[in-house]
Amino acid sequence: MFVHWGHHSTRGGDLSWPLVGGAGDLLPHAHPLGAAEYHAGAPGFCPHPGAARRWMALARQAGMRYAVLTAKHHDGFALWPTEHTDWSISRTRYEGDLVAEFVEAARAEGLRVGLYFSLCDWHHPDYPAFRDEDRPYFFRYLGRRSSPEAWERYLGVVFGQLEELLTRYGPVDLLWFDGQWERSRDEWRADDLAARVRSLQPDILVNDRLPGQGDFETPEQALPTSPSSTPTRPWETCLTMNRSWGWCPDDADYKSARHLVHTLCEVAGRGGNLLLNVGPRGDGSLPDEQVSRLGSIAAWMAGNGEAIHGTEPGLEPWQFYGPTTRSGQRLFLHLLYRPYDTVTVRGLTLDHISGVRHLATGKELDWSGQAPVQALMAGGAVGDVVIRVPGDLVDDLATVIEVVVDGD
Repeated sequence: MFVHWGHHSTRGGDLSWPLVGGAGDLLPHAHPLGAAEYHAGAPGFCPHPGAARRWMALARQAGMRYAVLTAKHHDGFALWPTEHTDWSISRTRYEGDLVAEFVEAARAEGLRVGLYFSLCDWHHPDYPAFRDEDRPYFFRYLGRRSSPEAWERYLGVVFGQLEELLTRYGPVDLLWFDGQWERSRDEWRADDLAARVRSLQPDILVNDRLPGQGDFETPEQALPTSPSSTPTRPWETCLTMNRSWGWCPDDADYKSARHLVHTLCEVAGRGGNLLLNVGPRGDGSLPDEQVSRLGSIAAWMAGNGEAIHGTEPGLEPWQFYGPTTRSGQRLFLHLLYRPYDTVTVRGLTLDHISGVRHLATGKELDWSGQAPVQALMAGGAVGDVVIRVPGDLVDDLATVIEVVVDGD
């Protein structure tokens, strides 16, 4: 679970991007605000205690294994009481540490802990802070640089805040950098930063958005477009439920639960992870649309989670029209369509098929093998497995069939 949350969640709107004038079609509900007006909302941020416990319970029920919180987004507002700036949860009426509450809640639900940290900071004067006259963002602001002395001070903030995050809360499993595009690898001192991170948390995983570093890749809002573009090392795609990362009350363009489950199946079939986003309101509650979709995913995962967790990509694309995953001798077919009576799997050794069943119910399914007569007579024939799928077993979100293939 990805959690985008910050002081602007009280007003409603994507985090950070409104203060630079929006992000165009990429975030159509990040409605522009003046920088001063955007930042003025921070003191009123006062969530209800215990919000993270509710998110993490929903995440566990939906079959999620880790969660990532926006500890600091591009607007520079820290969800923990940092000692390196005065722009944090300490400036609000909330008397607590939201990062600590998140970490505790994630561990209580058995989830691994991830923290998001934006390298850029559109509030800090040494970065420098974004001004209304810097608009349009991409054409003017990116060319503005601090003095060498101010930049060194800012890097001290970055190193210092990361040290706080990696020493105050026990083991942190994952560090999710962002905001790297505004400076170069050398300007960020990325190699030194990565070394310091790993000295503080030797077992941590770091994403690929710290330039020149990273244990896994992070394509955003979409799957790789072709087999050749699928990363060869570990990868994760982060995805919003609607078109916004933060809570945007006017964004009703939600993906259906079916769409989200299909995306999960496709990601697993290509060997990746899905980091599905939620955007809590300022009080910490989740919109009903998000809670409903998490509930639908939870119900589906209760019967089909074995086809997702601990699996690897299954068959070649020509062998089955849809995603497939594998765990040992168990092959899982993800039906993202309603079958016309039967489905066909190609290129399997027919003598090695020891069982075919509907995963969610465990019901055995009728199947037959097809191959050239000569191959059938000789034994060890490689051919098609034709599986009959009764209509009453077709899942409204996605049907999963398990094929046990001995010796393959």
